[in-house]
Amino acid sequence: MPGSPETPSFDKMVSDHPSSRRLVSRETPYQGRIWNIVSDTFELNDHGPALTRDFIDHPGAVAIVPINDAGKILLIRQYRHPVGMDLWEIPAGLLDIEGEDFVAAAARELAEETDLVAGKWSVLADFFNSPGSSSEAIRIYLAQGLSEVPEADRHQREDEEAEIEFHWMDLDDAVTAVLQGRFHNPSAVVGILALAAARSAGFDRLRPADAPWPAHPSQR
Repeated sequence: MPGSPETPSFDKMVSDHPSSRRLVSRETPYQGRIWNIVSDTFELNDHGPALTRDFIDHPGAVAIVPINDAGKILLIRQYRHPVGMDLWEIPAGLLDIEGEDFVAAAARELAEETDLVAGKWSVLADFFNSPGSSSEAIRIYLAQGLSEVPEADRHQREDEEAEIEFHWMDLDDAVTAVLQGRFHNPSAVVGILALAAARSAGFDRLRPADAPWPAHPSQR
């Protein structure tokens, strides 16, 4: 029976993939400091009318779930003005340095936001933050083998980042917080649940840190 446990090979075939459509025109009604609003007119097929969609043209981001030898993950609390809330999150940052390696960007963000470096990196999950309105692609890494950045080499955090607070949390408690609706940051939610799933499989299914990321706009 299709989709039954007896046909696992079918499930492996279910995957997102690029789908090119003919772009008729592109305009940029708004140019921002970090991302732009673009207006694309395109054709779904050769027979239908052209469609126009406005969306955020985003450079993408990386996020990191740091886990220590005791199995606790590090969360950071940060103020997010658009939603007017202090959110518990995982370290993350924009891919706004042209040509920067994805893992290098994750290591930079981990050091800047948490004063930590990792000896081992793996890919936990890839996702689009809001694919109906933004091109933002996010890759979440698992960071293991943690050690502290020397005091003299630590990044000086500014603005909202200057208020960052830290909390080491047991993974099971973090999963409970997600299911109870206490955490709302999408990278944290995806990262926590992905890590719980990975742990149940003994971490054997995680991809290496340099695994291809074809969904990121720069790779297409």
